Amino acid sequence: MNINNKSLAIACASGSFKGVFAHGVLSALESAGVRANAYAAASASVLPAAWATIGKATKLGVDYWLAGWRILQEPDIGMSQLVLGGIANYSPPAEALFAPDNPEYFIATSAVITEAAAKETQNEKAKRLGRRLLVSASKKDQSWIKEHLRLDMYSTKSPGELHLHSQNFAQVAYASARMLHAWDIPAWIGGKAYIDASYTCLCPAVEMVEAGYEEVIAIANEPGTLYQDMFQVEAIPQIYKGVKIHIIQPDVDPKDLEVNFTDATEEGLAAVYQHGLQKGKVFSTMLV
Repeated sequence: MNINNKSLAIACASGSFKGVFAHGVLSALESAGVRANAYAAASASVLPAAWATIGKATKLGVDYWLAGWRILQEPDIGMSQLVLGGIANYSPPAEALFAPDNPEYFIATSAVITEAAAKETQNEKAKRLGRRLLVSASKKDQSWIKEHLRLDMYSTKSPGELHLHSQNFAQVAYASARMLHAWDIPAWIGGKAYIDASYTCLCPAVEMVEAGYEEVIAIANEPGTLYQDMFQVEAIPQIYKGVKIHIIQPDVDPKDLEVNFTDATEEGLAAVYQHGLQKGKVFSTMLV
C-alpha cells in the first residue's frame, strides 16, 4: 500500500470517551510521519482531529481525556459542561488551526431543518426526544432523522455558509458533540439549531471521498462493522466510488477496558489510548 503520494484524508469516528482510541491512533500516525491532506471529525473526535490537523495530536495526548474524566467527577458537571469546558480550554490555537497552508479540516454536524424539530431539540423536551431516538436506533428506524435532519460538513476551505473559521469554531465543535439524551445545553450555529453528528454521520469517511480525496483512513472507536450513522443501517464500505477506505479499529470494545460512552476509569482511558497507539503503529508499518 502506497498512500504517500496521493491525496489522503483521515476521518475519525464519534464515541464520547471511546474516542480516546481514535486519538491514540492519530498520535501514532503522526509519530510515524503520516501527514494527511485533510482531517475530518465527528463529535468526540473534533478536538483530537483539530490538533492532528496542526501536527500536534501527540501534544494533546491522553492527558486531555484524563482531565475531562476528572472534571466530570465534580458536582453539577454534566456532559454539556464537560464538552464546552474542553472546547474552551483545549482547542488548538486559532492562528495555527486556520492557517491557510494547513490541511483541510472538516467537522460533521446534524442540522435541524424543520421548525418543529428545532424547538423540540433545543428546549426541555430534548432529553425525552433523545431517549426516543435511542430506541429508534435500536430498531434501525430512521424516519424521524430523514424528516428533520440534514448532514452538514463544515470545512476550513469550504466557501459560504459551511465555512469553518475561528469565529464559529466553538459553536460547530459543540454542536457536533451534543447528544440529546444526556446534553442539556442547546446547540446553535449562526442562529440555526444543530445536534450531534452521530445522528447523521458516525465517521465522515464517505464524505471525504465525496469531497474529492483519493484515499481515506477511517478510524473507528469500536470493533465490528463501522456504520454511516448511529442507526446502523448502512455500513461504510472498504471501497467507495473506486476509492479505498482503510478502517482502523480496536480489537476489543473499549467498554471491556472500562471506557464507555459517558463513563470511564482513568486506568481504562490510559489503556484504550495505548491500544490506539499500538493499532496506529501497526498500520503505519504497512505504508511504504
